[in-house]
Amino acid sequence: MALVTGGATGIGAATVAALAEAKITVALQYSSSENEAKQISEQLNSKGLKVEIFRADLSQKDCVDKLVASVKAKLGDIDILINNAGLMSDASIIEMSDELWDQALNINLTAAFKLIRACAPSMVSKKWGRIINISSQVALVGSANHAHYAAAKAGLLGLTYSAAKEYGASGVTVNAVLPGRIQTNMIAQRSKGRLDEWLAQTPLNRLGKPEEVAGMINFLASEMASYVTGASINVNGGLVMG
Repeated sequence: MALVTGGATGIGAATVAALAEAKITVALQYSSSENEAKQISEQLNSKGLKVEIFRADLSQKDCVDKLVASVKAKLGDIDILINNAGLMSDASIIEMSDELWDQALNINLTAAFKLIRACAPSMVSKKWGRIINISSQVALVGSANHAHYAAAKAGLLGLTYSAAKEYGASGVTVNAVLPGRIQTNMIAQRSKGRLDEWLAQTPLNRLGKPEEVAGMINFLASEMASYVTGASINVNGGLVMG
């Protein structure tokens, strides 16, 4: 069974669909996109697949333990964890408030840490598990007016590598996927007036599709990726290489 955070829109929604199509039961966590979450679950369940939705505000201190308990009570142990939930706000370092900084780290990094801490014990006991953290190209190159977001996404890489070392002997793989500029609401809001510039910077000369990122996530969650751990994989059309 898989838990996908931020599963109602964009990359998360595509990931929910990809995992469900692979006959994996999926718990979809959302915060505010209730209509989208219901629509996705209804569409997939109508195909005979199994998707359950769970509302949770990952910025709240005790939310993660309650979410995991609810998911386990309804669907059983979480064998695949996709830490996809994210939030990007805009502020320069000088103008950034403590609240904006804390919010970015809480949702983009601390929630992932808490979810790993809560889900790893059952994976370790079963000697099988998949943890996939969705980072970003900005973890590697930074982003003006998004230092809090970039710092959190970079922190996810350190968390990924450390967890991979801790859990490898137990058959649990931990990897990070770093999307580039993907056709999501987050990118749509920030590409106005800059799209031509962005495409010129990208060797494949286009934005990526959420389904293309979901395909990599689905692969990492599968048996085909059983010898892949501690990896950070770019899905960005060549925007950042290496």
